[in-house]
Amino acid sequence: MSQSDREQWRFDTLAVRFGQTHTGEAEQSEPIFPTSSFVFASAAEAAARFSGESPGNIYSRFTNPTVRIFEQRLAALEGGEACVATASGMAAILSTCMALLKAGDHIVASRSIFGTSVVLLRNYLGRFGVDTSFVPLADVDQWKRAIRGNTRMFFLETPSNPLLELADIEVLARLAHEHDCLLVVDNCICTPALQQPLLLGADIVVHSATKYIDGQGRCLGGAVVGDAEHVGKDVFGFIRTAGPSMSPFNAWVFLKGLETLGLRMKAHSTRAAELARWLAEQPKVERVFFPGLPSHAQHALAQRQQSDFGGLISFELKGGREAAWKLIDALRVISITANLGDAKSTVTHPATTTHGRLTAEERAEAGIRDGLVRISVGLEDVEDLKQDLALGLGGR
Repeated sequence: MSQSDREQWRFDTLAVRFGQTHTGEAEQSEPIFPTSSFVFASAAEAAARFSGESPGNIYSRFTNPTVRIFEQRLAALEGGEACVATASGMAAILSTCMALLKAGDHIVASRSIFGTSVVLLRNYLGRFGVDTSFVPLADVDQWKRAIRGNTRMFFLETPSNPLLELADIEVLARLAHEHDCLLVVDNCICTPALQQPLLLGADIVVHSATKYIDGQGRCLGGAVVGDAEHVGKDVFGFIRTAGPSMSPFNAWVFLKGLETLGLRMKAHSTRAAELARWLAEQPKVERVFFPGLPSHAQHALAQRQQSDFGGLISFELKGGREAAWKLIDALRVISITANLGDAKSTVTHPATTTHGRLTAEERAEAGIRDGLVRISVGLEDVEDLKQDLALGLGGR
């Protein structure tokens, strides 16, 4: 596939076709290359490959044809020059930080990022001399005040997980660039089907491919997308050396997920919007968090920088943890699991699962209260999901 194909084709065509080069077997579906290494025609060819003088496969830790197709296709969907696939979404974040930061550097991060991301930045990168300041996602003044002379990176997730708060990507991109910082956006919740941060000024996008890109809860994987220098050279160099690599089989599964990504994200968004409106009418629900509701404080921003509102909903129940656990335990259709982005709807209690390793103070700062429940709306009939939730809400 050529650059002209990428420029001319629309999203759904890119998601199905881009990056594939047929082998001599003339296969319709992309092949899986489950090999650790590759054979060279001569010692001279091997030397040229290892030195970088000649392109080609060397070792599957950093060069594998199946993984490469996935990388090229996701880069095309995000509007990036380069993509590096990783073993998980957390590996994507770690690889980005390890490749682009050094001891003495400073990160400004949203306090609304995924709980494990907080632990990574605070507990582990901090051991190696990289300091992180956490600020409210939507408060641009707080981002400005947190900047230091050694700040090198802004890191955020928008919409946030689980409260679905939004950042104005264009505004934060301008602020970051005024201070020679990189803006890194976790685009896991929207995927490029609904939001393309690079086109809004972000420098790097990270993904947990485990979520919506897979779409059926089968495999772990992640990705970093950006320009040829920071991602194609620096992050790739880290992956080549440290080895948090994506397996060829998982890359093949994610390629199949990309083929239906646009269709699925529309379906998730439609069902989530209907379910959010229904939840907002339930007397035991104190508050619903969903950017598609006009009551959401950033509904207008969501309309501007996203093409739809996504498949994630969170809501607070009156009665705190007891009420939340009672609802969750009453469900018969929705699966109790911390994963999201599955065709099967899932439910979790963030305060004791995804954000359970944070202190009570950190959870309070992030707005994670004991009555909060998060639902990843799948592809079941939405009327069945309403009936299931009604069981836990004291209905029929």
